[in-house]
Amino acid sequence: MASFVAEVLASSGKLEKEDLSGKISKMSRKVEDTKEEVCEMINKRYSDFLPTLQGSEDLMVQVETVSKEMDALKTCIESEMQPNIHMAVAEYTKLKQQLEKNTVIITMLRHLKEFHSAMEESNKALQEKKYVDAANQLERARDNADSLKSWKTSQLPLLSAISSELTVQRENLIYHLGDEWKRLVIWTLPSSKEPAGQKSFLKVKLNLSNACSEDGELKPSALLCCVLQALAIQGELQHKIKLFSQVLLKNLLKPLVMYASLSVRVTEQQDEGTILALQCLEESNEERSAPSQVYSKLLLVLKALHSHLLDVSIGDKKLSAILGELIWEEMSRCIIHECLVHSIPTNSSQLEKYNTVIKETEDFEKSLKEMEYLQGDSTDLLKYARDVNCHFASKKCKDVIVAARKLMTSKMHNTVKITPESKLRLPKLPAQSSKVKQDIKKEAATMENSKQLSAWSLCLPSCRISESVQQLMELALSTLCEAVGSSTQCALQLFFTVRNIFQLFCDVVPTYHKENLLKFPHLAAIQHNNCMYLAHHLLTLGHHFRNHLPNPLSDGVATFVDMVPGFRKLGAQCFLTQLNVQRAELLERLSTAHNFCNLDDEDNYIAASKAVRQVIHQLKQLGTVWQDVLPVSIYCKAMGNLLNTAITEVIAKIMMLEDISSEDGEHLHTLCQTIIEEGPLVFIPLAEEHKNRKYQEGVPLYVKKWSTFKELVVVLRANLQEIVDRWADSKGPLAVEFSSSEVKSLIRALFQNTERRAVALTKIK
Repeated sequence: MASFVAEVLASSGKLEKEDLSGKISKMSRKVEDTKEEVCEMINKRYSDFLPTLQGSEDLMVQVETVSKEMDALKTCIESEMQPNIHMAVAEYTKLKQQLEKNTVIITMLRHLKEFHSAMEESNKALQEKKYVDAANQLERARDNADSLKSWKTSQLPLLSAISSELTVQRENLIYHLGDEWKRLVIWTLPSSKEPAGQKSFLKVKLNLSNACSEDGELKPSALLCCVLQALAIQGELQHKIKLFSQVLLKNLLKPLVMYASLSVRVTEQQDEGTILALQCLEESNEERSAPSQVYSKLLLVLKALHSHLLDVSIGDKKLSAILGELIWEEMSRCIIHECLVHSIPTNSSQLEKYNTVIKETEDFEKSLKEMEYLQGDSTDLLKYARDVNCHFASKKCKDVIVAARKLMTSKMHNTVKITPESKLRLPKLPAQSSKVKQDIKKEAATMENSKQLSAWSLCLPSCRISESVQQLMELALSTLCEAVGSSTQCALQLFFTVRNIFQLFCDVVPTYHKENLLKFPHLAAIQHNNCMYLAHHLLTLGHHFRNHLPNPLSDGVATFVDMVPGFRKLGAQCFLTQLNVQRAELLERLSTAHNFCNLDDEDNYIAASKAVRQVIHQLKQLGTVWQDVLPVSIYCKAMGNLLNTAITEVIAKIMMLEDISSEDGEHLHTLCQTIIEEGPLVFIPLAEEHKNRKYQEGVPLYVKKWSTFKELVVVLRANLQEIVDRWADSKGPLAVEFSSSEVKSLIRALFQNTERRAVALTKIK
């Protein structure tokens, strides 16, 4: 390094002739010699105790001389050599920067040369239809252009022109590739103005030109492979295949799934290549294709595409895999919604046959995996097919709810007769296990030891119910039969769907038929019977099926008993509401009787008589409407309640009269006698059944005020003595029905103020 510095300084003419390095070497030797002598002297002085003062003084002189020479050399270095070194370093740095700049320029020129060469070769390859070479050279040109742009210091105006030229050349290549693609893959599609439908799809064709290679093998041609490779190199293949997949799905694959009468025809012609065209199967009248038909049609298309177009490897991936990723999700969704959904059985007995569909789905996916359309192990399509039990339950539940709602919103007046002998047509269920049989035997033994019930216990009385409600119960039974022998999840879904049916009844029927239930007494009675009929069968419905259902249903969950009070309340409220409407009408008719006062006036008598006749007529009309509909006991209670309302109102109005003339009394007696004679006639529930006339005799049981009314009629025509006799010191029949103040009020209204009346009044106490 010292010789190098010496040369640099010598070239500048500022170093003495004597070599600085040599001087430094000599000085180093002198220092070493001096050091040795000093050490020797010190050793002798303190070790050998020799008097060496003279020698020491000589050495001191020698040391001072060497020190002066070192100081002189140091001064020389600081004053002359250091500035020269800094100047040399600056010159060296400048030369280095110049060299780096020249290197950058040479590298940029090299990239420019590479860019130009790549562009020329790409253009030449494009003209020769060597699309892969053209694409590779274009990528090489792009890399060189990117390298030129990476230097921030480069501000060459040429870079803008390079970028522009690269873009033009790339677009030109893509245009030629697209043109070749259009010649190799030719679509014939229906006009966009035509309405989408089966007929329009018959115009769809896909022509794969020159699909066969020169040796006649069914594989993509060399030209097609080059086009696809070049598109992949330029990053355009994914976009091109995506557009192709969209057209393929819309115009070829989906129509084959959606329309059962459509099929695909594949023809191979030496001149025109391979043609895939849709055609119509005239003999097919089915609305939906079976899964096997759909799979065979789709495989025909996908195999043709794989053989003639997609059997090309792009990097580490087949083109069929790229297309599969783009179309599989939408295609499988279409197959599920347009085919598999409709192939789900509606009856549990058909579930085993569905294993064929599962096998066909597995084979379909296996074929797709062999052609590399599919990569995964499990797909949504196969998963859907294998979950047939869940889908069957969901479909069955949906169909059941729809059917139930249709029955609930149908007309209620179509009725069927229910008798105590009527029973549900319960299905034959599988044989019970030995444990269940033992439990049943124990229950039977317990019942034998206990008091036996009547044969008519838990039997419905004779009445009429809506035919739709009977069908609703049959629907519930058939649905529960489907749950027997099903998987746990399926059985749970079906069981709770049946519960939902009955809950829906409570919500839908009162709302949907609200106006009619208020307007027509006939429908209100039928609704009452409907609710009681359902409540009656819900008591034992769960018990009948419980032991045949899987856990947890068999452990007691399968019950409908909790719904019974709700149905009974619903039926009772509906009928009571109608009774209130009828009561209000009866009272309104009686309000036109002018309070039964001054009946000696002809107009007043006519109005009162008309009101009574209207009441009787209304009761008879209701009797006609409710006969053979309501159970006899309910019918008698209802008619008794209404008749009691009417006579209670008549009694109240007569008791309010303060003056009743003999003529008024006769008129009142006549009107009341009409009620007594014709009122009981409504208690013959069935006119043709003479045995039911016993209900007419039991009118006092259903009409609370009947005896009171009859006593009032007697009083209206009786004399004072007869009234006193019927009172019989508060022990007679009159005292049972009226209080003393009420009897006194009647006497004051019927008789003039005489001594006899006063005596009679004193006896009423």
